[in-house]
Amino acid sequence: MLKAYKVEIYPTKEQKIKINKTIGVCRYLYNLYIAKNKEEYSSGNKFMSGYDFDKWVNNVHSKEPGKEWIKEVSSKSRKQSVMNGEKAFKNFFKDPKNIGFPNFKKKRNQNVKMYLPKNNAADFKMERHKINVPTLGYVRLKEFGYIPLNCIVKSGTISIKANRYYASVLMEVPEVNMSHNNNNRGIGVDVGLKEFAVASNGKVFKNINKTVKVRKLEKRLKQSQRKLSRKYEFKKKRGGTATKNITKQVLRVQKLHCRLSNIRSEYVSIVADNLVKTKPEFITIEDLNVRGMMKNRHLSKAISHQNFYKFRIILESKCKKYGIELRIVNRFYASSRICSNCGHKKDSFSLSERTYICDKCGFEIDRDLNASVNLANAKEYTIIT
Repeated sequence: MLKAYKVEIYPTKEQKIKINKTIGVCRYLYNLYIAKNKEEYSSGNKFMSGYDFDKWVNNVHSKEPGKEWIKEVSSKSRKQSVMNGEKAFKNFFKDPKNIGFPNFKKKRNQNVKMYLPKNNAADFKMERHKINVPTLGYVRLKEFGYIPLNCIVKSGTISIKANRYYASVLMEVPEVNMSHNNNNRGIGVDVGLKEFAVASNGKVFKNINKTVKVRKLEKRLKQSQRKLSRKYEFKKKRGGTATKNITKQVLRVQKLHCRLSNIRSEYVSIVADNLVKTKPEFITIEDLNVRGMMKNRHLSKAISHQNFYKFRIILESKCKKYGIELRIVNRFYASSRICSNCGHKKDSFSLSERTYICDKCGFEIDRDLNASVNLANAKEYTIIT
């Protein structure tokens, strides 16, 4: 099976210059491809494919005066950025209601990567403390022994986030055969805001966004954002271009965003790992309408910080890896209103009621635990893995 490993790297000054230059060219070509297709559409012509655009760049655009720097970086990275633009257009045409029109990439967002395929046997050669990246040479790794040495590498990417450099490597890894625990046939998992997740086996995973550490970081982020806003307002009054102090403050805000994002992503991965390591026969979760939940302006921020969709993606990946069946129950399934003891369904059950008391049999249980037990016992579901 294919698995990606992402690790921080410590490139040299020369390597940093090359990475920044390559990513800058990739961002320029991606934006140029979108602008070119906008012009073609307004003129009544057909959209230009990524292959035709790449030929036009190599044969015409790069030979214009002052455009020689386009060919100074890896051709594979350039072509991949163009193909990403073509993919964005295709996704938009398939589902224009849910997928918006492709936007231009901004330098500040740092969402462009340097793509590098494996062409030679020496490319992406792994050692304990370094990796041989094509066009860059050996780059030192921050974590030793995280990436396996005996697996086949397919491709890799280099990215930048908050002035830190990362290498992501796609590898072929052997499948893991994990025997199921006969005492744990299957579990249901109910996610929420009070607690991140409650499993039917009694495990409760707290909401990490309520911890002191995360709240302190959010307070620091709010203060840094206000400071940056004041600098921009001061610059508007005085006029002129962005100052060096604004660039420094932007980097501080980016680092805080990155740290909070890493904490939340790591916690989601830990929760999914703990659920999988119980060796159940199946795991059942609910198909949440996150987009609809985000429309509630009182809860949208809390919902976005919980990373519900990311949790589903990571859990799906881990279940596929260990051969565990992942079941998705329809979002309209009333898991909270059904009694897990007798099956009686309440007509109404407000969100403020945290304890479920059955009107028929008098069974009393925690609201989230009751929902997770009902998910584990659900008869109608869709199998994902």
